[in-house]
Amino acid sequence: MLKRAFGGTPRTDRAQTDRPSGSSAAAGEVEAPEGTRMDRQRERDWAPSAGAGLATSELNALLGKGSEFDGKLAFEGTVRIDGNFTGEITTSDTLIVGEGARVQAEITCGAVVVHGEIIGNVKASQSVELHKPGRLKGDVTTPSLMIEKGVMFEGRAQMEQAASSKIIPIAASQGDD
Repeated sequence: MLKRAFGGTPRTDRAQTDRPSGSSAAAGEVEAPEGTRMDRQRERDWAPSAGAGLATSELNALLGKGSEFDGKLAFEGTVRIDGNFTGEITTSDTLIVGEGARVQAEITCGAVVVHGEIIGNVKASQSVELHKPGRLKGDVTTPSLMIEKGVMFEGRAQMEQAASSKIIPIAASQGDD
């Protein structure tokens, strides 16, 4: 599905690093997309936070720093945006907006993790996490919203129950005596 959204084939090869073939990354480091290294703190920024109950998943695509994309983005799995995106984003999975990213879009996702800037409305079926120094200008609709101290949020928040949860009123769950 990602192939259709980008209009091409996602890049699956990785750039070679300067370490010998077959060796693993040094302790405390992990392989990032395109073969670069990052420390464990940066690794946590790449994956959705565990605090929101999101499963850590593999990054399927990356719109890197300095890149720009206009249009509709539909995907499966986890996608991270570190560049500029304008348009519409739709998925039932996870979108990560990295620090320094600027997204002007109507977003409908399963989960959204924001470290950068979003201008537009966000509707998430699972959760929305806003992390410092993130900025969101628009309305948010989600069953779970987390806003870290230092985040700029301008808009309205509406908490909706997740589609899979059922609420049973207390009176209905008690038998007739």
